[in-house]
Amino acid sequence: MQYMLLIHSSEDGWNALSEAEQNEMYAGYGAFTQAVKAKGAFLAGDQLAGSSDATTVRVRNGETLVTDGPFAETKEQLGGYYLIEAESIDEAIEWAAQIPGAHYGVIEVRPVVLQPSEVAG
Repeated sequence: MQYMLLIHSSEDGWNALSEAEQNEMYAGYGAFTQAVKAKGAFLAGDQLAGSSDATTVRVRNGETLVTDGPFAETKEQLGGYYLIEAESIDEAIEWAAQIPGAHYGVIEVRPVVLQPSEVAG
């Protein structure tokens, strides 16, 4: 089963880190990525640009409304993700707990709903 691990953290907290602390965090993410790849669980993953670069699109009554900024103003922003293959939610949670961002933010774990045409049979 596929799981999306959504990494939420405070951009202000990240910006408050020293360059050395940020580099240490990047090294931790690199090590995590290598570990999940080595186990064959990695499907995709990327860091996202900051929420100041976000654009929100809504369609209401046939009109497309475009707003600069994220979907919601929150203390923690979506900063990245991993898409993994895991046998169970428990295994996905184990992987999520190893993501460096779990130590200062939160990792949201969601099962991916595959369409019948996407399921190998």
